[in-house]
Amino acid sequence: MAQPSIVVVGAGPAGVRAAQTLVAAGIRPVVIDEGRRAGGQIYRRQPEGFTRSHEALYGTEAKRARDIHETFDALIPKIDYRPETLVWHISGGQVWTVGADGAHRSVPYDALILCTGATDRVMPVKGWHHAGTYSLGAAQIALKAQACAIGSKVVFLGSGPLLYLVAQQYVKAGANVAAVLNTAPASARIAALPRLAAQPGALWNGVMLTMALKRAGVAMHHGVTPIEIEGDAQNGVSAVAVRLANGREMRFDCDAVGMGHHLRPETQLADLARCEFAFDPAVRLWLPVRDADGRASVQGVYLGGDGARILGARSAEASGKLAALTALGDFGLPIVAGERQKLRRAIAGYDRFAKGLAQAFPWPVAQAAALPGDAIVCRCESISAGDLRAVVNETGAREANRAKALSRVGMGRCQGRYCGLAAAEVIAAEAGVPIETVGRLRGAAPVKPVAFCTANEPGAPAA
Repeated sequence: MAQPSIVVVGAGPAGVRAAQTLVAAGIRPVVIDEGRRAGGQIYRRQPEGFTRSHEALYGTEAKRARDIHETFDALIPKIDYRPETLVWHISGGQVWTVGADGAHRSVPYDALILCTGATDRVMPVKGWHHAGTYSLGAAQIALKAQACAIGSKVVFLGSGPLLYLVAQQYVKAGANVAAVLNTAPASARIAALPRLAAQPGALWNGVMLTMALKRAGVAMHHGVTPIEIEGDAQNGVSAVAVRLANGREMRFDCDAVGMGHHLRPETQLADLARCEFAFDPAVRLWLPVRDADGRASVQGVYLGGDGARILGARSAEASGKLAALTALGDFGLPIVAGERQKLRRAIAGYDRFAKGLAQAFPWPVAQAAALPGDAIVCRCESISAGDLRAVVNETGAREANRAKALSRVGMGRCQGRYCGLAAAEVIAAEAGVPIETVGRLRGAAPVKPVAFCTANEPGAPAA
């Protein structure tokens, strides 16, 4: 029997473990990653020549980060590794890519393991379009990949464990963190403790992050309601104004803001692969459907890591390995008996913890309904909450893609990655309909802007 052609998209924790599992079974997979070096976002590597230690970069996750990096480095001679390569379409049993050289190529597959990871989930705030406002992930990239802070005095605004992690990473790097402003009430975390206790190590790490920020003298507030990110076109961000849980308004001077409300899966490629999606009311997200072993609804497609559901880096490692084992089993190749059952049990524990995080750091639905009419929702296309509400009221648009066509929300460079979820909440609130009836923005190729060669240039895609 000929060796099956297996493509792994992504080289974060899930993609690395998937590739490792395939190589151990004698398979030489194609591993395609948009990043310059393996590790994903959570274990993003610094450029060659930078000398900060794993402990300085990753803190409590240094050991796991080092293991992921060293494991992948050892795999490189045994895989077809394609870094700095974007998968921009999936069709007809092949993935379409563009590499750092600008050349477009198609890669056929018998099995496709999507380990696409996650990106920031952001709820707009009035003024978030001012220069100096970054997502939490972007603030983290600046620190890890460029060894610089996003500003000289930074406020972190939003909710979720990433809010505290990035703030602590900035403090540890010597940056001036003016405040950490959490929209989730403190009572929500207390109520979530029974679920969070499913992963005591992760829970303790969170406690340690909070204690470290307190020791550093960083102002921390829970249950805040954002009012405005102040600033202007000339100078960018100047302050963040919020209403505290006790009703008092406060203003924090700063020249940069890192904001985000936990994470959302990168699902565009699963969408292009024609995978079925289902709405999860607990997190108010449309997620690709997968079975307990990582199979998607489309034969030959498997899902691993946070690209399917946000369960964290440790679960990503387990689900990436599980998806690879399932693919091997589906090809009739031998796998260790009981291994998949063990991985399923581990993932179930991470799932309980993730449910606790969703309870402790809820997506601020009310914030979308309360957005001022002049607040920008879609930064790419400069579409305000008022513009979007007008489309709902004047045209009767109640569905995300219909509203997109009539307002241009989600048509910009990010293709709705940063505005799509909030826009859906604005539509639902204005129309008075359940959020699941608004639906989701459909994925379209190319998933990100790409440069195309003319038909007679080398590497041009087929017409």
